[in-house]
Amino acid sequence: MNQEIETLIIGGGQAGLSTSYHLKQRGQEHLVLDAAAQPAHVWRDDRWDSFNLLTPNWSFRLPGAEYQGDDPHGFMGRAEIVAAFEQYIQRFQLPVQFGERVLSVEAIRRGQGYLVTTQETTLQARNVVVATGLYQRARKPLLSADLSPHLTQLHASQYRNPGVLPPGAVLVVGSGQSGCQIAEELYLSGRRVYLSTSSAGRAPRRYRGKDIFEWLHLSGFLDRTVDKLPSPKAKFAANPHLSGRDGGRTLNLHQFARDGVILLGRIQDGRDQLIKLAPDLHDNLTKADQFEAELVKLIDDYIAQAGLDASPESLPALRDGFIAEVTTQLDLRPAGVTSIIWAMGFAFDFGLVKLPVFDGDGYPIQQRGVTAYPGLFFVGLPWLYTNKSGLLLGVGEDAEYIASVIASNEQRYPNP
Repeated sequence: MNQEIETLIIGGGQAGLSTSYHLKQRGQEHLVLDAAAQPAHVWRDDRWDSFNLLTPNWSFRLPGAEYQGDDPHGFMGRAEIVAAFEQYIQRFQLPVQFGERVLSVEAIRRGQGYLVTTQETTLQARNVVVATGLYQRARKPLLSADLSPHLTQLHASQYRNPGVLPPGAVLVVGSGQSGCQIAEELYLSGRRVYLSTSSAGRAPRRYRGKDIFEWLHLSGFLDRTVDKLPSPKAKFAANPHLSGRDGGRTLNLHQFARDGVILLGRIQDGRDQLIKLAPDLHDNLTKADQFEAELVKLIDDYIAQAGLDASPESLPALRDGFIAEVTTQLDLRPAGVTSIIWAMGFAFDFGLVKLPVFDGDGYPIQQRGVTAYPGLFFVGLPWLYTNKSGLLLGVGEDAEYIASVIASNEQRYPNP
């Protein structure tokens, strides 16, 4: 006979733990299954050694354990983040089983809930909360297999520090948050860096006396609901590049160029030691500049409408990136490139859920995490409900909502 449980939560990251906390507060029987061997897997194993939280410490809001330290405007390091998750589980005695990879979730006929199969066992649950996040598979282009075997190739999640790479120049592919932070660390360590850019935006770390994230929070920008997006695909847009390093830093591609980084367009193809590039470098720089301009205008408008006392500020108008020659190919051998860091983000995969609850992009069809299959929920995804749904600042709010729906017990279960 299968083990029966009221609610199963798949994933023990910030979303799964937040949901567990709220269910426990309501006295709801549940179990969290996590494929990793220990807490905070993503922060512990998929971030480089010098990684810092990108949002200020005050935004660390796991429910019941909101940040109470003496540096609210600082940025926690990786070890401190990992410790916070470990302490959270211990403090609230959350029922998490590690090393339990879920293989499938299927509806049971006659309205009996769901059958959840792991590598070790099969369980039956009236409710299933999928809290696996949106970043399951590291993205590397197919062309990576056609490049020289003498090159060291790592995804950004595998990079740890400059010392793990062989001597020589480094090609970083992708100018989102991870790509820019890694590129900066590499060139500050003395490496020659080539950076293949994308259309990711740029945000100043601080503006008019506050951290940019605080302005976005105060202005309601992070509370925008998903229906305000211009298109469904907009929820997958790259986050603007910035850094929590050294107390918080602005990352600017023009500054990178001034410091000696060789900026390139997008990679289109590659074979052996030759990389072919799109001639879109200037377009990418323009988009980053435009994103920043629109963002600070939004903040200026908010300050004016709210009548706040915040001194005007003009951000540096750098143009160094436009001086760089636009090239359509890079021969890695004469450039001295011995390593490539693929900082192209992740793809999501909800294939373990064997039910028709996904749209054409593979994203769950739901209303604030509630699907058309009663008892099946999602939590912790970017734009699940608001802009901050996937962030430490906002995940607890969606988790509380899901827990309240489960606790209400006013549900009918599927009868496929």
